[in-house]
Amino acid sequence: MEASRQLIQELVAPKISALEARIDAAGKKFESLAARMEKRLDAMDAKMERDQNQIMDTLHRMESYHQLAEQIVKVEGKLQQAA
Repeated sequence: MEASRQLIQELVAPKISALEARIDAAGKKFESLAARMEKRLDAMDAKMERDQNQIMDTLHRMESYHQLAEQIVKVEGKLQQAA
């Protein structure tokens, strides 16, 4: 019985240790990939925010141009009426 237990321990223990090492290595690789992915997502979020700000600035400028164009049309109309 003791010999069987010793034999199993000699055969199984190294395999268990090898599996644990592989699991640890896979865990570290996963953590590394997760950190890289998080950095990429943060960079994408920052870019999206910059792009959104640029779009909003452009829309505000277009609105200002439109308002200015409306004022010019009103002034031109008044000038034509006065002439």
